[in-house]
Formats: sequence, structure tokens, C-alpha cells
Amino acid sequence: MSKGSVLLVEDEDAIRLTLRDYLERKEYEVYVASDGVGALKQLLDNEVDVIVTDFRMKVLGGDYWIRFLERYCRDKIVYVTSGFLRPEFPIPFEILYKPFDYSELEEVIARDLAVRREG
Repeated sequence: MSKGSVLLVEDEDAIRLTLRDYLERKEYEVYVASDGVGALKQLLDNEVDVIVTDFRMKVLGGDYWIRFLERYCRDKIVYVTSGFLRPEFPIPFEILYKPFDYSELEEVIARDLAVRREG
């Protein structure tokens, strides 16, 4: 049984695929996309509990992608990953600065899913 569903949006293949494999081993159902357009397709085709997304992507990334998530994905838990953002940038989601530890990400996902299920 799956712990929940996660959409990974990351343009770096190595990160996207190794993180997918890690979360699948931790019993999450994982969908992947390499940019915001691919993520839109996944969101239309699948039920997603959590979105883990890179900030900087060539196709539909950055501020427009964050604005889309804020407006249309309020029912999702969203984490933004970046090696670029600084704390003074106003992002309405939790930010995970690269490089981050996959086990720490999984703990945060598990915690927030548990809180959501309880409340």
C-alpha cells in the first residue's frame, strides 16, 4: 500500500530519477516531470498528494510556475527545491535548498502527510 503520491518536477535527470527511485523504495507512488508543462500533464492524469518541484526550469518554471501552484494547487503539499533562491525571495511554500538529503525530504513528506490526514 502506498504512503501517498508524489509528483517530482526536476529538470536534472540524475536528481529526478534517483529521487524517484528513493521515494518508491519508501513506498510512495511517484510521478515525474522534467518541467512545468510535463507536471501539468501529470496533475491532469493522476491524483497527487505532494509536489516536490525545482524552481528554475527552462519550460514553465520560476515565478509563473510558483504562481500557478499557489493559485491552482492549494489542496496539495508543495515543496520548492533550489540552489538558486535566497531566503529573501517571497515563495509561499517550504523551500529545500540544494543539495538536500533525500531522507530528510522523505521525513518532511511523511510528517506533512500525517498532519493532513489527522486534520
